[in-house]
Amino acid sequence: MKKPFFLLIPFFLLMALVLASIWNVLTQSLGYIPAFGLREPTFGYYARVLKDPGFLSSVLVSLKISVWSAVISTVLGVLLSMALIQCWKQRGGHVFAVRIPVLVPHAVAAVFMIQIFSQTGLLARLAFALGLLEEPAAFPQLLFTPSYGGTILAYIWKEAPFVAYFVLAFMGGIRSSLGEAAENLGASPVKSFFQITLPLSVPVISRAFLIIFIFAFGGYELPLLLGSTLPRALSVETYLAYTRPDLLDRPLAMAMNGVMLLLSIVMTILYSVVMDRVNRKIGGIQ
Repeated sequence: MKKPFFLLIPFFLLMALVLASIWNVLTQSLGYIPAFGLREPTFGYYARVLKDPGFLSSVLVSLKISVWSAVISTVLGVLLSMALIQCWKQRGGHVFAVRIPVLVPHAVAAVFMIQIFSQTGLLARLAFALGLLEEPAAFPQLLFTPSYGGTILAYIWKEAPFVAYFVLAFMGGIRSSLGEAAENLGASPVKSFFQITLPLSVPVISRAFLIIFIFAFGGYELPLLLGSTLPRALSVETYLAYTRPDLLDRPLAMAMNGVMLLLSIVMTILYSVVMDRVNRKIGGIQ
């Protein structure tokens, strides 16, 4: 047996665990849980979920969080990557400092947001000390609101550096070859970036966008800690349904997970189709 096969064993074990979990969700969402005396599969739980106005509100909340978080994080991450490329040769400490948000757990990021952006946080007290506010409570309420601004802000703080490092090596390679060639022919660094480096990096940037979008759509910690009680994000609503005392409601929670899984797959397919067309147009232009 060759060594490369041994190196793939952890991957196969992880995929087996993921597939087993998906199978467990799907079977329980159909109401098949022999341990609870439920042995007849049915789509009734999915019907109950889809008819629930609260569930539909949760879906819209999660979509809003994921769209805003992915779009803003991607834009800021690309701009940050552009700045890092300019100082790539310097290898300064500021290049590595942006790794810190990527390493910070999401629960810790939520604590940072509360300590800084709440109405009793550092910014509110600083503005009050400088005479900009009559009282700290006059600071704009960014956290725990139905708009989920605090949740989106935390995702941006975490994921924009992720985008930067995800695309940095690829964009740096283009910048050191085609980008420098364009600059030698008279193009400015900004023009070279937006007309050469950025278009060629669209496939990599699109993958980073998709990762953030799907992750934020199913993320649990930040919506729970920084969001409002109503409407709740889909992940929070699913968890609360799963932890209800009545175990016979367990299939209902699994049906919510099943809908979340189906939506994630559909959005991934649609996104892949759209980006494939975009990449073909870019390739045609080049």
